[in-house]
Amino acid sequence: MGVSLEGQKVIMVPYMEAHVPKYHLWMQDPALLQATGSEPLSLQQEYDMQLSWNQDPLKKTFIILDKEMVGENVLFWTDMELMVNDDPAMVGDVNIYMNDLDDPQLAEIEIMIAELKRFVVIVCVQQLCPFMFLVDSSAQFSRGKGLGKESVLMMMAYAVQNFRIHVFRAKIGASNGSSLSLFRKLGFKETSYSEIFKEVTLELAVTEQKQEELLQLLGSVVSHA
Repeated sequence: MGVSLEGQKVIMVPYMEAHVPKYHLWMQDPALLQATGSEPLSLQQEYDMQLSWNQDPLKKTFIILDKEMVGENVLFWTDMELMVNDDPAMVGDVNIYMNDLDDPQLAEIEIMIAELKRFVVIVCVQQLCPFMFLVDSSAQFSRGKGLGKESVLMMMAYAVQNFRIHVFRAKIGASNGSSLSLFRKLGFKETSYSEIFKEVTLELAVTEQKQEELLQLLGSVVSHA
């Protein structure tokens, strides 16, 4: 099954078959497809993709759980079969790809914090309000809480320790302002821009100081085998 990583705000778990239905539901959102530069897939294609990612030694994917939503059950989440597809703690994913033939220690990194529209049904009782209405309560449940930042840093630390990565690269759509802001705040610098794909490429070199910072961060992360 692989290792799970528990930080202050997030728990990162291997991408398992049980996660696929909810992940597939996320990827029906046109805004998420555009932000991630993805193409819509069928549910079966998502299952096939999950399996291929797990079998590819040059890819590593973690599903991000909002630790605040997991609550006191955190210690019981090592068995991923316990995860239900619609669990609200599952809020995104983070990936690295080590596909550069010229530099096997260069990793492309991606992060997605996804949100589904959630609606609360409010029913007025007695004679005061004899009708039902819906309130959109998405309320930015998972964005703006620092989950993306911690997830990227934890993934980078994991990659440095386990794959000796010395350069991280991120390719982000020019219209994806939140992701561009996140990576720039983490020290990534723009190296190129594709006019055709409207895509910005940013990179971060893992200096000796940066490696020390990341490994120190990993020291505060709890691993669950």
